[in-house]
Amino acid sequence: MNIINQKIGGFSLMRTKIEGVYIIQPAKHSDDRGYFMETYNAGALKSLTGVDYNFIQDNQSKSSYGTVRGLHFQREPYAQAKLVRVVSGCVYDVAVDLRPGSPTFGEHVSVELDDERNQMLLIPRGCAHGFSVLSKTAIFSYKVDNIYNKESEGGLIYSDPNLDIDWGVPANKIQLSGKDKQLPTLVKYLESENNKLTAELENAKNAILMRQIQDMKECTL
Repeated sequence: MNIINQKIGGFSLMRTKIEGVYIIQPAKHSDDRGYFMETYNAGALKSLTGVDYNFIQDNQSKSSYGTVRGLHFQREPYAQAKLVRVVSGCVYDVAVDLRPGSPTFGEHVSVELDDERNQMLLIPRGCAHGFSVLSKTAIFSYKVDNIYNKESEGGLIYSDPNLDIDWGVPANKIQLSGKDKQLPTLVKYLESENNKLTAELENAKNAILMRQIQDMKECTL
């Protein structure tokens, strides 16, 4: 992974091989009492990335060792950018590029996030996201820039052989939700989306034909 460091204020940015996916490192000021750090600064993030993110909601989860959550995303117009971090524990965090036309489509970036280094991962719209828990428990927090919409939910199975993601957890220790167990591979997902698009185009064509027939009937009256 080629990493270029850029610093503004109390934050540094590390680029990854996927455009728009960045590792963010906040400055941590420690002394005998403990520490202080900014975990978010809208102005600094805009200066670092060139994107004016409008995060509207914060979410938090607690998970036990071996839990894999993901890979999740939302389709347009409810796609979400995320800024993720670990409050307590350690996770293996993954972003998969699903943006059509992207030179890194189908590739992924991964990074360990923990409560010592306090790094964050910025994930743009159009990417799937997931994480596995490497510590006994982990509290995971993230910002999103769009509302949740159940009908727009999408996902990929964590064990997709074409993605070839090593989640850092033995297979017999992985814990999944019932919904995540049913997620498709990337190939199956793309086939399904293509079938939906074909059906939508066919419906649109039929609607146009029906309007033309109706117009012809009206002209003969």
